[in-house]
Amino acid sequence: MESAEVARRFLGFFEERGHTVVPSASLIAEDPTLLLVNAGMVPFKPYFLGQRTPPAPRMTSAQKCVRTPDIDEVGKTTRHATFFQMLGNFSIGDYFKEGAIPFAWELLTRPRSDGGFGFPEDRLWVTVFHDDDEAAAIWHDKVGLPQERIQRRGLADNYWHMGVPGPGGPCSEIYYDRGPDYGREGGPVVDEDRYLEVWNLVFMQSQLGEVRSKTDFDTVGDLPAKNIDTGMGLERMAAILQGVDNIYETDTLWKVLDRAAELTGSRYGADQRADVSLRVIADHVRSGTMMVADGIRPGNEGRGYVLRRILRRSIRNLRLLGGQEAGLMHALTEVAIAAMGEQYPELIRTAPTIHTVIDAEEDSFLQTLRTGTAIFDTAVAEARRAGRTALPGDQAFKLHDTYGFPIDLTLEMAAEQGLQVDEEGFRRLMQEQRDRAKRDAREKKSGNLDVSVLDDLLTSAGGAVEFTGYGEVSGEARLAGLLINGANVPAAGEGAQVEVVLDRTPFYAEGGGQLADHGVIRAGNGAVIQVDDVQSPLAGLIVHRGRVVSGEAQVGDTVYAEIDLERRRAISRSHTATHMVHAGFRRALGESAAQAGSENSPGRFRFDFTASGPVPPSVLRDVEDEVNEVLVNDLDVRAFHTSIEQARSMGALALFGEKYGDEVRVVEVGDYSRELCGGTHVARSGQLGLIKVLGESSIGAGVRRVEALVGIDAFRFLARESVLVAQLSEQLKARKEELPERISGVVSRLRDAERELERLRSREVLAVAASLAGGARDLGGVAFVAHRAPDGTGADDLRKLAVDVRGRLSAGPAVVVVAGVPKDRPVVVIATTEGARERGLKAGALVGVAAKALGGGGGGKDDLAQGGGSDPAAIDEALRAVENAVGAS
Repeated sequence: MESAEVARRFLGFFEERGHTVVPSASLIAEDPTLLLVNAGMVPFKPYFLGQRTPPAPRMTSAQKCVRTPDIDEVGKTTRHATFFQMLGNFSIGDYFKEGAIPFAWELLTRPRSDGGFGFPEDRLWVTVFHDDDEAAAIWHDKVGLPQERIQRRGLADNYWHMGVPGPGGPCSEIYYDRGPDYGREGGPVVDEDRYLEVWNLVFMQSQLGEVRSKTDFDTVGDLPAKNIDTGMGLERMAAILQGVDNIYETDTLWKVLDRAAELTGSRYGADQRADVSLRVIADHVRSGTMMVADGIRPGNEGRGYVLRRILRRSIRNLRLLGGQEAGLMHALTEVAIAAMGEQYPELIRTAPTIHTVIDAEEDSFLQTLRTGTAIFDTAVAEARRAGRTALPGDQAFKLHDTYGFPIDLTLEMAAEQGLQVDEEGFRRLMQEQRDRAKRDAREKKSGNLDVSVLDDLLTSAGGAVEFTGYGEVSGEARLAGLLINGANVPAAGEGAQVEVVLDRTPFYAEGGGQLADHGVIRAGNGAVIQVDDVQSPLAGLIVHRGRVVSGEAQVGDTVYAEIDLERRRAISRSHTATHMVHAGFRRALGESAAQAGSENSPGRFRFDFTASGPVPPSVLRDVEDEVNEVLVNDLDVRAFHTSIEQARSMGALALFGEKYGDEVRVVEVGDYSRELCGGTHVARSGQLGLIKVLGESSIGAGVRRVEALVGIDAFRFLARESVLVAQLSEQLKARKEELPERISGVVSRLRDAERELERLRSREVLAVAASLAGGARDLGGVAFVAHRAPDGTGADDLRKLAVDVRGRLSAGPAVVVVAGVPKDRPVVVIATTEGARERGLKAGALVGVAAKALGGGGGGKDDLAQGGGSDPAAIDEALRAVENAVGAS
């Protein structure tokens, strides 16, 4: 039974029993305490906490999840994975144990031919919480499970809570006996390798107070409504139903693993080390594909760093198996998309974008590996010069943390060079980094309180705040809540920085790339709040941030909210322009040019999109011309609501990674552009006036950014450019169309003149070499030359002069010191002959003496070194310091 069929049967079973099928939420968690959704119940957490009203009392889902705390164990075992899918059925105040337990038993034991999973009844065992007599009785009396296959466990195994105050309760876990070949008899309390957990039924019945650990918490009472939360791991279930030993041999993961083996010439099962790498590749390619599909982009922090690490571990393990060439990740991603596409059709639709992002990260990391290898080679050379047998831990950590160089690669390459690595020092620095991350996470958990406070405000507003800004720019409202420093307050006086919630508002909250509205909120008692930011921290809640500029604002006041109309109009022009530029680039570059972000500000916008490389200037010009032609046609801009299915059938573009409900808002610009969007727009395309693309650049692997002006800002820019062109035309006595060729000629002649000047300057500097060598002084048998070059002499010329003079003195011990001031800062170069070095006079040490006098530092090799400082007046002193050091040798 394939994985997709396992999910279909689970969801279909519960749908037949009155459950609403809830699509998988994005991996990007709404919960501010989580980077990624890491459990099937995460999207349902607000319902269990009573923060939101559930769409139905009975629900079921197949939820995408990613967990990375044990990422280093992935591949080493056959049960650790980063991406997994959790099947679950949920009851919010509806059925409880008496419903959940029979449901689970029926689905597991019903014959496959009748839509069930066909588990033999005598192979199933269960555990219950040690004092949960109710659950044990249902298993025995209602289901008919023998007492000897019902085992009891304590808090550590059979009690569930969120780790924070809220709901909790006992759970009952269902296990499948794989048989004596897999371990000892005696049930799951004896051997959980033989008895494999397939389903966990959580019975939320208690309200918890302080939670100190998994097993240490306070129970403060019963929940007003008892809830059910269950979790069945799809991958583990598929392994059992497909008759394989572990999740890596199930259909979706095996397809990626098998292709990786084919591409690298490996064979799974032949070598333990290769098997580990193949498992890492299979898991991480699938995880990375799913994360990119949900709009996550590789980066250096947060969930972007998680994705980057996952992708780079895949590439690293491909190299360990001999896969050196580029393009392997593309082939594997293709397999992952095909394997998961039946369950998640959006993978097929967004395949070009997924490939663009992952291909770019592969190219970037291969370059990183090349750079890291060069830095590693330098570290090895330094270690050998210092007589060390191991690379220091801080160098290994720097390679890992700064250059993305995996520690296992550092260990392997060091061993090839006959060196060890200070792993203890490396692990210590890594632990310090993890501790910092944990501190950050703990601080982030205070967000639970913020969510509760904000949810209270949502309740005070009477539910979701009504946004009236599509049709109104001002209007009356009730001041439903005030926050100062995150705390609810009944009133706020003049000068206070406040967060304000109204029951209805025309203010647009920042989102979808559109900046927030500004404006004022006025109360009847004379209070005025200047609004400079608007956010939506919870679905349905709009929070106005600003300052009370006069009077005292009070909760319950009737107020008049008014936005800055000119700002709104300018932002709306930018937002509509972004849609049109998006359409233009997709026409020019294809579907892989998917939006990856935007910012719509007054008169200016930026548009980020996926691309494999720079966009040619000709394409930028063509897109700009095409969009401006559409503006001239003055197309109607229309917004309407429809179902997500209807919107997709119309070809409406959905922003990559955005979350959409069953009903969506579509914005059309004639037949040119059609996107799902909640932002504000102009009424007709002609209101934009003009779009001027300023240019494009890279902002990360596989992502480009275009910046542009719109409306009067575009006109003003072009007017300034016109004046500038006219001035250049006058100065160069050329027609405007001749300017590029004329300026190119001027620049070419200027460069030729600069090269000639440089040649003459170098010749002039080197002309004194013979006289300097002839004037060398004898310092205890060492020929010594000290020379201050004219100011402005370049550092390269100083080095050439020092080497030239040294070459004329190579017959015996000699030290040459040349100093100058190339660009306001002094530079000193020291060259030594072989005879001088035999007497212990090394350039690197002597340049340190000079640099100290100059107030700086320096370094280099024994035969040639360079230093500098900040005090040009100390050059003579530096030359004397070197002379004294040579004379004392």
